[in-house]
Amino acid sequence: MTRSTWVAVIDDDESVRESLPDLLRELGYTARAFASAEEFLASGFIDEAQCLLLDIAMPGMSGPELHQELIRLGHTTPVIFITALTGSRVPTQPLQGHVAMLFKPFSEHELRAALASALPGT
Repeated sequence: MTRSTWVAVIDDDESVRESLPDLLRELGYTARAFASAEEFLASGFIDEAQCLLLDIAMPGMSGPELHQELIRLGHTTPVIFITALTGSRVPTQPLQGHVAMLFKPFSEHELRAALASALPGT
């Protein structure tokens, strides 16, 4: 993997936005966190992100809604959904096309496996 592999973390949970980019950097990725889908869309980093770690349930635009908007805009960035939702609360239909889903709290091993699926050869 090269240091240029850029991962965006999009989650409304401040503790996730603080800890997950640090872990990604320890794993050798370049990472940046965003507090909302809207913040990510307005950031100018959409074309740079090579993978998204995207929370499902957020105020405003949800993770699946952001994913659909990116597809509509022609972006095929791999998406790893992350969620604290459980059971029947986890939406299934809008999540088509994602690479993996991680349930919070997830392990470093689970994150590595999901990233390997999303970014083969890195």
